[in-house]
Amino acid sequence: MNTLGSLLAWLAEHGYEFVLAGLVVTLCVRDPRKRRAVVRILLILGGIVVGAIFLAAAYGKMKPLPGFAWSWASIRTSISFFAIQVESYQVLSPGAANTVAHFLPFIELFLGLWLVSGIGRRFASLLASSAICGFMIAITSAYFRGLKIDCGCGIGPPEEVGPAALMRDGFRFLLPALLVTIGAFWIRRQPSGTTAAASPDSLSPAS
Repeated sequence: MNTLGSLLAWLAEHGYEFVLAGLVVTLCVRDPRKRRAVVRILLILGGIVVGAIFLAAAYGKMKPLPGFAWSWASIRTSISFFAIQVESYQVLSPGAANTVAHFLPFIELFLGLWLVSGIGRRFASLLASSAICGFMIAITSAYFRGLKIDCGCGIGPPEEVGPAALMRDGFRFLLPALLVTIGAFWIRRQPSGTTAAASPDSLSPAS
């Protein structure tokens, strides 16, 4: 499990580099049919990357504390500690924070698996982008209220809320999620037949 967690964390933190490289490749392909094929492949990769972000976040919140083995009891203990982080944002009551903390890791787990599966990618990626935006809004709110707290995302080393955390989440998490969302909706609008090759203008999302 530790190896899996390390792999998910690495992919969550560095996967955006592959997504950005894929964007560059896509922009360099001029043939409409080839570009569509490239986008399809990159959407699969992007779904895995964004899915890994949510899987890593869920893993980070549920993994047992040092010295404890994986068990339902150890998971509940870890989530209880996460509830303290949720409450530290001072937005929810202790009861509400505890409820959110116990549901959020499983929602992230579900969303991560949904993204990796590739089923309904448009809706999964849109939901993922919205969730990351919501989390970034919470970080921004905590920062402007002067709170010195850990962001609590569960990915990578602890990081205090502030501009650095927002930049990290923006580039590493939100950007790939938005690119997958845009790509998923774009390719849905593109015809798969020969009409797609009529002209380069047919590739414009605004067409």
